Amino acid sequence: MKFTGRVALVTGGGRGIGAEIARSLAREGAVVAVSARTPSEVEAVADEIVKSGGQARPFIADLSQADQGPALVARVASTLGPLDFLINNAGIASSAPVAKISLEEWNRIFAVNVTATFLCTQAALPAMVQRGSGRIVNIASVAARVGARYIAAYAASKHAVLGFTRCVAAEVAASGVTANAVCPGFVDTEMVAQSVSRIVAKTGMPSDQALETIKNQSPQKRLLTSTEVAAMVSLLCSEEGRGINGQALVLDGGGLLA
Repeated sequence: MKFTGRVALVTGGGRGIGAEIARSLAREGAVVAVSARTPSEVEAVADEIVKSGGQARPFIADLSQADQGPALVARVASTLGPLDFLINNAGIASSAPVAKISLEEWNRIFAVNVTATFLCTQAALPAMVQRGSGRIVNIASVAARVGARYIAAYAASKHAVLGFTRCVAAEVAASGVTANAVCPGFVDTEMVAQSVSRIVAKTGMPSDQALETIKNQSPQKRLLTSTEVAAMVSLLCSEEGRGINGQALVLDGGGLLA
């Protein structure tokens, strides 16, 4: 129970990677604020944690709205106590050739993936620095390190998250706070299921073949699990991980070696 007494906020915590991070931190004793915009999802995750003996509370927030990130951090701090861990996991994706990306879609992706990460971090950071302890973990993507066809808006947003993470890390390095980015490849979540559906719709490829195409992008020929990502987050939040700062920790089975 290495996180007993610690307060964690996990954005995008209603399903997938975020839900598993919330479960993992709670199993180690943290009091977890599970946040997303869909009440039924965050309530279900929080209830599951409580029924398993952990501590969690649901917090509803639509982080595409700029005012809701700072308000969320303030609500969590006033309800549960000062934040020890901020996990900026909320994210969205879409795919289209550059020539067909609308400004509306570009702004939508940046609002959730980048601006919300910035605003939540900005709201949480001063208290962490004042206390001399805290962890910022931003869930990025291998798309923060490389580009690919049809994901210009998503990749640009994740590159921005990584750049922001490194700047925060540089600012807080002497304060006892760390900031890092976790950069997974394809994870077995709803986002991958949506990618499969887009491939099927655009190419007519059978869904099982589309899934194999995605799996084959990893040298291990498989999807990552949310549990693997959550384990990395747990390490970064721990005392054992306090020397890791400003890093892009890639989980992709060895596809990105440089």
